[in-house]
Amino acid sequence: MKCDKKNMLLYAVTDRAWTKNQSLYEQVESALKGGVTCVQLREKTLGEEEFLKEALEISVLCKKYKVPLFINDNVDIAIKCHADGIHVGQDDMKANQVREKVGNDMMIGVSVHSVEEALEAVKNGADCLGAGSVFSTSTKANVSSLSKETLRDICNAVDIPVVAIGGINKTNIAELSGTGISGVALVSAIFAASDIEAECRMLRKASEEMLGT
Repeated sequence: MKCDKKNMLLYAVTDRAWTKNQSLYEQVESALKGGVTCVQLREKTLGEEEFLKEALEISVLCKKYKVPLFINDNVDIAIKCHADGIHVGQDDMKANQVREKVGNDMMIGVSVHSVEEALEAVKNGADCLGAGSVFSTSTKANVSSLSKETLRDICNAVDIPVVAIGGINKTNIAELSGTGISGVALVSAIFAASDIEAECRMLRKASEEMLGT
């Protein structure tokens, strides 16, 4: 399934660590109201039953806002909640193995850190790539930063949308201008904000300016 690069402009990756006065569902809706163009549901600690319940609820929410939903890592949950996409890392199932399970109607995103990994992912049928970490980040331990030159090389090497991820916020997003990315994926910059909707409005504007759209 082809991935529309317009949906990659402002890609929200959830993190339960930042839920305070709002539930994760409420946080995602605030982000959608603020203009995020894609949501990735990332759960590392929930049990399968709780994860599926949450995924089904957020799937309905994303459809209401006409924004695609990706599930991180868990292929079975992605299938059961009728997600638009599944995102896998280098240590997870290869894209072609995922495709065998999900069929042709679900987008597959793959995390990459080099041109070689990007080309391999495309060869295996990836529809979009997450490249990073472009800045230092507390979300991923022991991950070195990806240079802007490598990010540019990855974008030039493939013909599918590439999203930059890792430590991106409104103060450094402009530094990614000219790299060839289709958008940015954000975690704490969105979900740690005191007013998620307002923050997403600013981040969307900053992303559009960075891409020159």
